[in-house]
Amino acid sequence: MNAQLTTQPTTAPTLEMIDPRTLTVDVNVRKDTALTPEFVASIKEHGVIEPVIAHRKDNGDGTTTVHVLMGQRRTRGAVEAGAPLIPVMVVASPEEAERITTQVVENVQRSALTDADEADAFHQLSLLGVSAAQIAKKTGRAKTHVEGALKARKSTAGEAALSKGRTIEEALVLVEFADDEDATAHLEAVLADEPDMLAHVAQQLRDDRAHQAARAALVAELEAVGTPIVDDVSWGYHSTDDNVRVTELLRADGSQATTEDANAVYINGALTVIPVVTGWKELGFKLRYNAGSAAPIGPMTDEQKAARKTLIANNKAMESATVVRRDFVKNLLAKKQAPKGWQYFTVHALTHHSEVAGGYEGAVAAEMAGAKIEGKETWGWNPLRDHVAKTTTRPEVPMIALICAGFEKTIAKDSWRSPHQSHLTYLTQLVTWGYTPSEVEQIILDSASKTTEPDEDTDDTESTEGAEGSGTFTEVHADEEQIIAEEYAAGE
Repeated sequence: MNAQLTTQPTTAPTLEMIDPRTLTVDVNVRKDTALTPEFVASIKEHGVIEPVIAHRKDNGDGTTTVHVLMGQRRTRGAVEAGAPLIPVMVVASPEEAERITTQVVENVQRSALTDADEADAFHQLSLLGVSAAQIAKKTGRAKTHVEGALKARKSTAGEAALSKGRTIEEALVLVEFADDEDATAHLEAVLADEPDMLAHVAQQLRDDRAHQAARAALVAELEAVGTPIVDDVSWGYHSTDDNVRVTELLRADGSQATTEDANAVYINGALTVIPVVTGWKELGFKLRYNAGSAAPIGPMTDEQKAARKTLIANNKAMESATVVRRDFVKNLLAKKQAPKGWQYFTVHALTHHSEVAGGYEGAVAAEMAGAKIEGKETWGWNPLRDHVAKTTTRPEVPMIALICAGFEKTIAKDSWRSPHQSHLTYLTQLVTWGYTPSEVEQIILDSASKTTEPDEDTDDTESTEGAEGSGTFTEVHADEEQIIAEEYAAGE
């Protein structure tokens, strides 16, 4: 039957044999029809077994055209194979939005859509006035997924990324940094070489950008009131340095210098404003730590500078990794099924690391559990407790969140320096569940192969007590390393 010559539209579904060359294949959400030689050969030998779904459309001149709704690949394969007729189930004409939605649902179920195809389909639906919530409901996709796809598709950078085969998530990251050429180049390199590290690199870029913006705002605030800002500062043992913190200086009479003596400030990596005295020698001040000491003084060695640089970089990376890690747990617990092996994980944590049950932060646990956080943070405030009191379904979710939040509480920004067994337990479990650790987290995981393990009763954070009273070169450098860990956590 020639579809072009049919004049009567069909309303009830009818099975017809139609020449595939007369069928019209509209723009389909699935762009890669994958016409492999094997597929075409199969049609030549067996024909099209499963009917193509199509509808008739009035051309306005007394004729109709049969438009394929589902079966684009079969139709084109039949044309390629030279099949004279194929089975076509002709149905009533659906609305355009319904046609696209039906195609999306069919191909999603078959895992046949690329992310670019899916984003393009959602974009077509949005142009037809279908909201993200409606698209999500009709296609069975999460609303956040649909919104992300629409955002990526609307952006030039996102559309370009999708056309290159990037996932929607990858495209969104590239959209986020589209105005930063250096960041974009870095991300492209990561996608090419280590795509699993994208989340960590992107978070580090976010944190760096936020840090730079906060520093710029702080500088503007200080400059507005005429406060001088110096670019570097001594910690008290560089006798040739012009800028020294007031806490490292003594007045000419031997008394401790105070902020009232400061004539400038230094902004450290953690955006703490440190009062300093610039030109302290000319003003009659003396170094506090070396006053009366015969210990040698001098600048840091190259090795010490390298150690300081590594310390700052790893502490920054650890803070960024914390964001990614917690987000991973949140997404993991948002799935319909709890992660495999969660029962033993929680029991093991309670019996081997009992501190995690009582030491967790309620807000972190609630966020991981996907709970709505209400109220202000006050003493005893625990949004996870409030969530559990209201929700009786899926109790395993808040349980896992509680344990994970407890482990999170034990991990500090410098835990990579002296990993605890609890850190290994936690990170190893997350990796088992599909988490990709950052480079600094891998340092913790690699520590499991060392012959000596840290004592479980030893505090992970080194004490800073005694730093002020130290007077020797060696002691001061050791104290500086700890000070950097505390005050330069965000980097410089």
